[in-house]
Amino acid sequence: MLYHEAMPVPDPLSHRPRRLRRSPVLRDALADVTLSTSNLILPLFVGDMSAPVPVASMPGVNQWPVSDAVDYMSRLISELNVRQFILFGVTPNSRKDATGSFAASDDSPVNRTLRLARERNIDAVLYADLCFCEYTDHGHCGPLSQVAHASHADVDNDRTLELLRTTAVAQAHAGADFVAPSGMMDGCVGAVRSALDEAGLYERGILAYSVKYASNFYGPFRDAGQGGMKFGDRKGYQMDYRRSREWQTEVLADVHQGADIVMVKPALAYLDVIHQVRQSVSVPVAAYHVSGEFAMLHAAAHRGWVDLKQGALEATTAIRRAGADLILSYFTPDLARWLNESSVSDHRTSPSRTPETR
Repeated sequence: MLYHEAMPVPDPLSHRPRRLRRSPVLRDALADVTLSTSNLILPLFVGDMSAPVPVASMPGVNQWPVSDAVDYMSRLISELNVRQFILFGVTPNSRKDATGSFAASDDSPVNRTLRLARERNIDAVLYADLCFCEYTDHGHCGPLSQVAHASHADVDNDRTLELLRTTAVAQAHAGADFVAPSGMMDGCVGAVRSALDEAGLYERGILAYSVKYASNFYGPFRDAGQGGMKFGDRKGYQMDYRRSREWQTEVLADVHQGADIVMVKPALAYLDVIHQVRQSVSVPVAAYHVSGEFAMLHAAAHRGWVDLKQGALEATTAIRRAGADLILSYFTPDLARWLNESSVSDHRTSPSRTPETR
């Protein structure tokens, strides 16, 4: 029962909430939000570089050669029990074109990484980002329509759907457990689901970027994936953060079309949306703790303004508390390490509560 204005207020000297916070064991016993490595998905950037390349705007994050990426996954599995990874391709300019056709190639770094991981029997759930911004020569998420110009990028929605179908099947054949359409094209989940089913890939799932806002917090990612726009912006196809109810249209459409998991991106600036989505659907909900949110914590910690470990744990816990079952986070290796330390007992956090009881 929730407190109401008409209910008597307890005497502050007889009702002392601090009694329930007095020891680590008691705090652990009463925590109703739990965070573990099983909630975490690590984004990895894979390409044709000869050695790992640090991403300057994302401390600790690298662009990985294909073989090194699979070795890294193997280490994280054996040492930290991190078992979920989502792959993004880093494409040389020579392989980019107007439609992003390299995304479907057997030679793309994502597809090569998937195949090598399966050949080495990597025991992990592998997601493949399904978008064309890293593969097009203009940096947008699909082929452009004829009305696109320097101040306005208009992606041809239905042409993009056909390309998504082809690429999704290629990624699934390469070894992806889930494909993750992230370009916010209308009808993309239905198009991908039908393509996978027609190819006999019924067991391969879809992690839908159902609620993806045109956000200022993606900047460092574009350094990592080398997929920045040559002109315009993505506000014509990604969502407007000033609209508070549009997520309902997007989420319900994706679930109806066959999404196995729906996602909200970014996470920290949209905790209210994560919570509302969790209340509205029974499928798992993911949230992407994006590059800008990651970089800001690092920048503040570098200045001595926050403690990186405690700040990252608190932020990730907040995303879980809002209702996310899965969290895509660049902090994943650090979080896994910290969660294995006894000193973080006060920060074991999240929701095993269902939408009906939340």
